[in-house]
Amino acid sequence: MKKNILLLICFLFPCSLALAQRHYKDKQQAARQPKPQSSPKENAPSSDTAWTKTAITHHTITIDGNVIHYTATAGYLPVKDDKNKVIAHIFYIAYTKDDVADNHLRPVTFAFNGGPGSASIWIHMGAVGPRRVALNDKGVSPAPPYHLEDNNNSWLDQTDLVFIDPIPTGYSRAEEGESLDQFHGYDNDLKSVGDFIRLYTTQYDRWSSPKFILGESYGTTRAAGLSGYLQGRYNMYLNGIILVSSVLNFQTISFSQANDQPYIFFLPTYATTAWYYKKLSPALQSKSVEELANEVKSFAEGEYAQALFEGDNISAEEKNKIIEKLHEYTSLPVDFIKRANMRIPDSRFFKMLLRDSGKVVGRYDSRFSGDDIDPLSGTMEYDPSDANISGSFVGAFNSYIRNELDFKTNVNYAAMASVWPWPYPQNRYLNVAPTLHEAMIKNQYLHTWVVCGYYDLATPFAAAEYVVDHMALTPDQKDRIQLTYYKAGHMVYISKSTISKLHRDAVNFYHQVLRQ
Repeated sequence: MKKNILLLICFLFPCSLALAQRHYKDKQQAARQPKPQSSPKENAPSSDTAWTKTAITHHTITIDGNVIHYTATAGYLPVKDDKNKVIAHIFYIAYTKDDVADNHLRPVTFAFNGGPGSASIWIHMGAVGPRRVALNDKGVSPAPPYHLEDNNNSWLDQTDLVFIDPIPTGYSRAEEGESLDQFHGYDNDLKSVGDFIRLYTTQYDRWSSPKFILGESYGTTRAAGLSGYLQGRYNMYLNGIILVSSVLNFQTISFSQANDQPYIFFLPTYATTAWYYKKLSPALQSKSVEELANEVKSFAEGEYAQALFEGDNISAEEKNKIIEKLHEYTSLPVDFIKRANMRIPDSRFFKMLLRDSGKVVGRYDSRFSGDDIDPLSGTMEYDPSDANISGSFVGAFNSYIRNELDFKTNVNYAAMASVWPWPYPQNRYLNVAPTLHEAMIKNQYLHTWVVCGYYDLATPFAAAEYVVDHMALTPDQKDRIQLTYYKAGHMVYISKSTISKLHRDAVNFYHQVLRQ
């Protein structure tokens, strides 16, 4: 999840997605990236036998007082073209519960992050896997070297887990000489990941298992797309889709000319962030974060949206009224908001909120702040919330994969890989909400769970709500989609309190879906 972060194209990790700086990239920066040609020899295993290597180890974990014995499998599955030629290998790590009477019937969840270009390391080693990067109670990384701890909030008590690293992330690589273009872009990515899921399901005899997909950030875009791809291509019907820090309609987060939607949907998170740093009036500071979020969301989607809709026809009196309200909810200077024509880009907010103290706030998690590298620049040079976890997650994972999972390789684990250019549909914003809606229509048992963080300035909660509210769901379909909220950022799981809530909510979701 690295580099500068103007939010035109997703990253979301995520980073997810993506999922910019992990999950999205600035369009101009992406344009400067050289077009990938083919898989470089130095980034692939040194022999053909390495592709067939599978490491199998056995472990135990205690979750809610119950001891679970499980098997970890780390290895590759091949990706083939239409002529049955192997063109790439996708790396995965699977955790399966032992001593199950009929493991064919046990739920299995396929999980990934976003970017695009992010490996599954974040959701794996931070949220749902049986081992977790050791952070303090607030989610702050310690000084290096980094360590792991048992994740007593792992989802392994509910489901087997398969973590997928899309090509060319993690250890996944194309065959030498194969063009990376055939794996990049929305459609190509769906095909390679979807084909992996079909192959894993077949090879490990999981067609009888309830199947779930878990995506974070741009991984939510992929997850929604896969609901249609798997259903249409393989008649594989899913039981559940889990969207952590979701972006289904890119118009809601893309700060581009003549698109007012992001200004509306980011405003409530600007307000919760200002509230966190105690920048608001005593009256607003006395509210809970939930109360404030709902109040500002009501203003943003009402008076503010109407004011932006009026454009240049808005009266001076009404414009000044809106500017004062924006100042009240963000604490940003009235003159700045006026010069910004009532439209506050995220890149400016990161720099402006704490400018007096020489700090910038995080994009992935606005509760994190860091020293400003260049106080005179208009946009921040790094994301403090990203810097907090990048070193600890990658360092701990590299030790874990070798010493605990016994998977030995000298290949670099690409937590973030360059995947640009990443083709999107031309002349429109990518919107996968209709794909998910169609999948829910055709599969009346498909449930969707949307996870939102109040301090997420990559994929704000108000945008997720808007997309769900505009999916044209029938009452029955609406009963099968739920949103939950966390006092957290994009990675809702990094603090001890929120990962516990996430696990409790996951238990409820799996039980609800599997009761059918």
